[in-house]
Amino acid sequence: MILCIAEKPSVGRDIARVLGATTSRDGYMEGNGYCVSWTFGHLCALLDPNEYNAQWKGWNMSSLPMVPERFGIKVTDDKGVVKQFNTIKDLIAKAEMVINCGDAGQEGELIQRWVYQKAGCKVPVKRLWISSLTEDAIREGFQKLKDQSEYQHLYEAGLMRAIGDWLLGMNATRAYTLRFAKGVGKDRQVLSIGRVQTPTLALIVKRQQEIEHFVPRTYWELKTLYRDTLFSAQLPVEEDEYAITSLEQGQNLVDSIKDLPLEITSVEKKKGMEYAPRLFDLTSLQVECNKRYGMTADDTLKVIQSLYEKHVTTYPRVDTTFLSDDIYPKVPATLNGIKDYFPQVTPLLPLKADGGKGATSLPKSKKVFDNSKVTDHHAIIPTGQRPENLTEQERKVFNMVALRFIAAFYPPCQVANTTVLACAGDISFKVTGREVLEQGWREVFAKEKTDDEVEEQKTLPAFRKGESGPHQPQLQEKTTTPPKYYTEATLLRAMETAGKTVDDEELRDAMKENGIGRPSTRAAIIEKLFQRKYIIRDKKNIKSTEVGINLIQTIISPLLKSAELTGRWEQKLRAIERGDYTAQQFLEELKQMTTEVVHEVKAD
Repeated sequence: MILCIAEKPSVGRDIARVLGATTSRDGYMEGNGYCVSWTFGHLCALLDPNEYNAQWKGWNMSSLPMVPERFGIKVTDDKGVVKQFNTIKDLIAKAEMVINCGDAGQEGELIQRWVYQKAGCKVPVKRLWISSLTEDAIREGFQKLKDQSEYQHLYEAGLMRAIGDWLLGMNATRAYTLRFAKGVGKDRQVLSIGRVQTPTLALIVKRQQEIEHFVPRTYWELKTLYRDTLFSAQLPVEEDEYAITSLEQGQNLVDSIKDLPLEITSVEKKKGMEYAPRLFDLTSLQVECNKRYGMTADDTLKVIQSLYEKHVTTYPRVDTTFLSDDIYPKVPATLNGIKDYFPQVTPLLPLKADGGKGATSLPKSKKVFDNSKVTDHHAIIPTGQRPENLTEQERKVFNMVALRFIAAFYPPCQVANTTVLACAGDISFKVTGREVLEQGWREVFAKEKTDDEVEEQKTLPAFRKGESGPHQPQLQEKTTTPPKYYTEATLLRAMETAGKTVDDEELRDAMKENGIGRPSTRAAIIEKLFQRKYIIRDKKNIKSTEVGINLIQTIISPLLKSAELTGRWEQKLRAIERGDYTAQQFLEELKQMTTEVVHEVKAD
């Protein structure tokens, strides 16, 4: 008998149906030489402190740091979990081979490996690695099973992540609670500290303090109106200063040019192309859903996970916006599968990946297909399977994913950018215009746009170099504004870039390895901060509570609250996953970091 173990019951039943295991048993399906069982969440976990050392049960500063010689695991103390684990253990004992059908990612690998270890699995283990749960994808995956050893580095990265969270979380939480928390005994407030949650909270607190301590400044901008077009003065600016810092200075500039003609010195018109937005990874999908629909990161993850389990979108916990080359031949079938829902697909049909007689040639852009940018999984796309019985939220999220995919195969948007330079006396002026010549991929989103998202065009009059005439200079008073509070969208981006503000997509890609947390865990981290009353929602804004601010002010270790330092830690975990860094090296660093954190608290 071959035993397949899936990540959850619904996925197990999908796999069982494909394999012909149609007889339902208690905790598994059976038939055709297969048994298909499943986990649900973490069946196993790392041991609690007192299970390593009885003296670690009580919270005492003298027992810190707690660093086990060897980490162990246990079955989670839950009646339903224990029952399911024993079912799997009995099946493993009878199996001639096990196929790991767990979630195809770092955490999924760890969950499964711990179950096999605790169950005493001695038989060969193969790995099913798929990016969607359609019948075709499952069949194809079973034809390409890999040996479990090929995913050893992935498991080691997940293990080190879990051990790191245990070591730093357990020790730092106890140390700071014992040293700084108010109250005694059971009434003592626990200061919860985590490897990712604390630097995330620190980002929110820092931003909030920047806003509260912000001192506005008044400055002026010089403009001039010529042929119903407002030009902006190009004045020299000192670093971190504004060109016009007093009303008197501004008025002198106005007086110096008001009787002089404005002369057009340059008219430059350039045609350009704007490419379709990137396909979605999990973070960009969460960002877009928060901006457009106000959905939380956690809500978005639940919805896209549901769409994956309904077979209409691919694996969601991904951090790439690219597709691998092997997806290219499958695109026409995917587009055909969703054409009834999206009239935008019609212009692309009939098409074939290789062109062909009577078919539109399917573009293959490096902005979409790039093997070097894809590791375990590709970007989130529709599977081509007919979407049915979707909730309102599922429909909205599916539409976003599908329209991005469709837009990727439309032509670029053709634009004309015009730059006009002018001068009055010694002062230079500038105005820019933009005109959309051909909508291209923008047609795909035309019906989805709200009024304030309609593409803005700024068509300029036909200026001619050398022309001149009277103009109306004016001063516009401005006031500097504080930074904005984080929303879930901007906080997710900040976590992705370890707190740095980055708008350029390519630069953001390069920084993902140094981000804090994983795409799949960031939503849970944010939710944990809400649950612990460290942060609150104020409409779309995220604000820190007094408890959260006090916690960050209490923490003396930069390691615990620096997004940059935590980002370097994430980088090493990814290096373990690639095999470029050893788990043993990382574990030694963890132990040293933990000891330093505890000693800092004791010495304060």
